[in-house]
Amino acid sequence: MKNLKRVVAIHDISGFGKCSLTVALPIISAAGIEVSVLPTAVLSTHTGGFTNFTYRDLTEDIQPIAEHWKSLEIKFDAIYTGFLGSFEQLDLVSHFFDMFKTKDNLIMVDPVMADNGELYKIFSPEFAVGMSRLCRKADIIVPNITEAALLLDEPYNPGPYNEKYISGLLKRLSALGPKQVVLTGVFFNEKELGAAAYDSETGEIAYSFENRIPGYYHGTGDVFGSALLAAVMNGFQLSEATGIAVRYTASSIRKTAAAGTDIRFGVNFEQTIPEFLRDLKIQG
Repeated sequence: MKNLKRVVAIHDISGFGKCSLTVALPIISAAGIEVSVLPTAVLSTHTGGFTNFTYRDLTEDIQPIAEHWKSLEIKFDAIYTGFLGSFEQLDLVSHFFDMFKTKDNLIMVDPVMADNGELYKIFSPEFAVGMSRLCRKADIIVPNITEAALLLDEPYNPGPYNEKYISGLLKRLSALGPKQVVLTGVFFNEKELGAAAYDSETGEIAYSFENRIPGYYHGTGDVFGSALLAAVMNGFQLSEATGIAVRYTASSIRKTAAAGTDIRFGVNFEQTIPEFLRDLKIQG
């Protein structure tokens, strides 16, 4: 039997509304990987579409937790970061990378800060510069098109795109530091939506698309990132892992649309886990 791999997920946690840790923990665990969590904040709900939510910042807890883990000589096969709410958290997570990076593990950064051409309102433009510095320490980054433009300090292009444009984005993002880049929100026409994966060591660019589903669904970036990491940790090449993550995310959205679930609540990823595990070739 293979040794159990361990991932640490550094994200916020919302009590209601599926995103961040409440998505990463079950998806990665279902894929046969142990998940440790380092919460950056606790919210009553996520912030997309809800009002009057509670928010407790956990910035002061990050370094003591890291130091305790280091004292226990805990090691991680992967470090996975998502939403980080401040410059201080960027610095603390950067230090966490320095503490726990080894020659054998990988760091995956989802630079959560923007979508649909706009930086999230809680961030200043300078935050993108700080996130760009964090991405330099990553092995894999998973930005959407808006985040890619901010990381590169380039104008946002609403699309549709072409292969030349996407290829250039991927290579410029990799030049920041990460050897592998997965770009989400890629589309060449209005019928399909998906992702592009780039491995700078092989030069390979691979595309994965599914039929576009109308509407905007919260938490899909976290579903995609968690599925991508789970597939990579199960030995799939980046191009294959990207295809698995695109299929899983699209299937989860289709189930949500069919059920008529309030889109604020997140997608029905739980009902799609059996399909995901079949794609990973994991037997329940």
